[in-house]
Amino acid sequence: MAAPWMETVAEAQRRAKKRLPPSVYSALLAGHDRGISYNDNMTAFGELGLAPHVADLPATRDLATSVMGQPISMPVMISPTGVQVVHPDGEVAVARAAAARGTAMGLSSFASKSMEEVIAANSQVFFQLYWMDSREAMIELMERARSAGAKGLILTLDWTFSYGRDWGSPIIPEKVDFKAVARMTPEAIRRPRWSWDMVKGRRLPDLTAPNVALRGEPAPTFFGAYGRWMQTPPATWDDIAWFVEQWGGPIMLKGICRVDDAKRAVDCGFTAISVSNHGGNNLDSTPASIRCLPPVADAVGNQIEILLDGGIRRGSDVVKAVALGARAVMIGRAYLWGLAANGQAGVENVLDVLRMGIDSTMYGLGRASVHDLTPGDVIVPDGFTRALGTGSEVP
Repeated sequence: MAAPWMETVAEAQRRAKKRLPPSVYSALLAGHDRGISYNDNMTAFGELGLAPHVADLPATRDLATSVMGQPISMPVMISPTGVQVVHPDGEVAVARAAAARGTAMGLSSFASKSMEEVIAANSQVFFQLYWMDSREAMIELMERARSAGAKGLILTLDWTFSYGRDWGSPIIPEKVDFKAVARMTPEAIRRPRWSWDMVKGRRLPDLTAPNVALRGEPAPTFFGAYGRWMQTPPATWDDIAWFVEQWGGPIMLKGICRVDDAKRAVDCGFTAISVSNHGGNNLDSTPASIRCLPPVADAVGNQIEILLDGGIRRGSDVVKAVALGARAVMIGRAYLWGLAANGQAGVENVLDVLRMGIDSTMYGLGRASVHDLTPGDVIVPDGFTRALGTGSEVP
């Protein structure tokens, strides 16, 4: 029997919480330290108002746009997230859902499914890399992504190591062996549907990272890959410019909050940037992404494509972001909750909810195309934005 339709992303979250073992659900919440940035990502959208019209409204609305040369049916794409073991089909189910709804997908280096499998399910995939290992290793992974058919790269730099969270961090095993299964048994018994889906056909959660496996080596565990990242010296702007040059194609820098960093990204030759605080999972007390968007858009919006991720839960959130300067948004937790609740169909459901919300909001604003949205469609209260990296924040 088909699962009931989910009217909102909030309902997808409720069903995911009900279906997943508590530690697995807790891993989805993420958030760094006190969760200030995680919460502000959502709260900030509620502080923005909309300026509606009541007549001469468009009978139809065009939601289509493009990101890094790829046409998408609406200004929403899939953000790369690692190890999607909330469902046995993981990233492949997400790729199929995105393809069915006409949008692109970012695929994490730390995904549980190989880039070859995922790209076979959706031809519009941007492969995401962290700055890790040697330059030679990064070139090898770039070339593998190119051979697999990736349409572009996403370089993620907005991630710092967190030792824990105030509300507790879930225990994630190094690998799913008998010991790990035994430890999870009490939780699994309380979530029999999820457990059955995972074990039928011997489809236990895969905690390896096949997309960072180097030639002739087995895929590392998630924590093995994580350790490689931690041991790599942080990138300099010269390193980043080298990375862009080596790829030589469409490429996004993810993790921008500051105007000065956005300008450096333009200088390095990036096709796009994502204004992002890593969903509140990077450096806590960083402002919400949407607060940082307007100053960045004002500074570089005519020189580079700008995306936003963090806190998107409704179609009206997407419209607000586009009106304030984003070409599109990337969603993370929203689609993971859909995946946990109902697999591929759940991700499609979440995308449909966002599409309907975008469409109805544009109708109320009197906008026939997402390209017609302007800052005048949004009511921005005094003191809302955070202009970081402009010099004005220094007394």
